[in-house]
Amino acid sequence: MQIKRPNIAFLLLVILLNYTSFLSAQEPEEKAEADNGKKIVFLAGNASHGYGAHEHYAGCVLLAKSLEAAMPGYETTVYKYDWPRDKTAFEGVDCIISYSDGGKRHPFNQHLEQVDELARRGVGIICVHYGVETPKGEAGDKFVEWIGGYFETDWSVNPHWTANFTELPEHPITRGVEPFEISDEWYYHMRFRDEMQGVTPILSAIPPASTLDRRDGPHSGNPHVRKTIGQPQHVAWAAEREDGGGRGFGFTGGHWHWNWGDDNFRKIMLNAIVWTAQGEVPENGVEDEPKDIEALKENQDFEAPKNFNWENPKKKAKRKKKKKKKPDAGKKMMPKEPAGAAN
Repeated sequence: MQIKRPNIAFLLLVILLNYTSFLSAQEPEEKAEADNGKKIVFLAGNASHGYGAHEHYAGCVLLAKSLEAAMPGYETTVYKYDWPRDKTAFEGVDCIISYSDGGKRHPFNQHLEQVDELARRGVGIICVHYGVETPKGEAGDKFVEWIGGYFETDWSVNPHWTANFTELPEHPITRGVEPFEISDEWYYHMRFRDEMQGVTPILSAIPPASTLDRRDGPHSGNPHVRKTIGQPQHVAWAAEREDGGGRGFGFTGGHWHWNWGDDNFRKIMLNAIVWTAQGEVPENGVEDEPKDIEALKENQDFEAPKNFNWENPKKKAKRKKKKKKKPDAGKKMMPKEPAGAAN
């Protein structure tokens, strides 16, 4: 009987080809897992307006915890009050969020070159509420580059009013968000890029004429904004940058800390962080746990006054559900636990 011996070279070739196929099959999964990992840095501004308002640190911690719980692989750090003294703070960062007082006190003003370098590397930049305001000139021009627009004194205004967002554009940031209305200090009439190049309005509403009842002043009114009475104003927007391929997001709400208890209000911001970090926003948006009044009390800079009316926060977070309307085709719509301080 003749016994045929196996061809060793042939067997080795088959094993090598199968192993190569196995490695190739693993690459997409490994890449997808890598894409899910994002480093997010929150820069929480100083204590500011008193209990329940401009609660930068409490707002940042709330958002950071929600993001980490809902998005596996996302790592957040909240820096409290001062610019990070940690030289590694921005190493490997995908998105930085400035929730702080602005104008001449904006923390970016003393670090324009550093932030610009991050932007040119494709790092996402988000500015929230007063954090969208910076002085006109070099800083203002940089904000236009980084996030698409900013609050310019004697051009923009900062009234308190109830914005009714009846229509939302088709965009990853609006995934899972329903039309809603909510009272806040919604700044409007921003200084945007020319012809809104690379800028997509996310939240737009028509302010009542009463928002311009105040006399003209750097923040209260001016001839330019008075010409726009009755027109839609954009109070949140997304921007894409050609230089470095990064993204930006501006959000003028956030005066009242209690508004983070509104599911739509909070989801817009969480979605925006993921999008600006160039992550994949889930089909139904970033879904976190509801925030009750006890969660909103945590980490605030000030103690609650003894006579504080707790019904007010509940009312401010209350929203009216509306049936979502899609804009007509082609229509352009005017931390690690706990996420604590780090320095």
